[in-house]
Amino acid sequence: MKEDGKIDYVELPAGDLPATKSFYASAFGWTFTDYGPSYAAMSEGLDGGFDADTGGQLKAALVVLYAHDLEAMEAKVRAAGGTIVRPIFKFPGGRRFHFRDPSGNELAVWSET
Repeated sequence: MKEDGKIDYVELPAGDLPATKSFYASAFGWTFTDYGPSYAAMSEGLDGGFDADTGGQLKAALVVLYAHDLEAMEAKVRAAGGTIVRPIFKFPGGRRFHFRDPSGNELAVWSET
């Protein structure tokens, strides 16, 4: 069951998506679901995916948390001292926003609605 504030998804940068998929498939037996030419999702314990269409912005893993009420969670993040770096936007599967914590780590929060 999805819960507020729990790690729900992880995205990793992939400069060369075919090579990245090949590596993880060969090394660990991972399988992928392609969502267009620049995104491949994996479900290997903790769900996640590789994003090759980041325009060079994603340089490290992106931890994605879940929220039933995205607007309320965005308000909580702001109130706690987080900086919204990408306001709520739609993506295939739902909506999400990105924020930086006080140490500068970028995370995201998503919701199906």
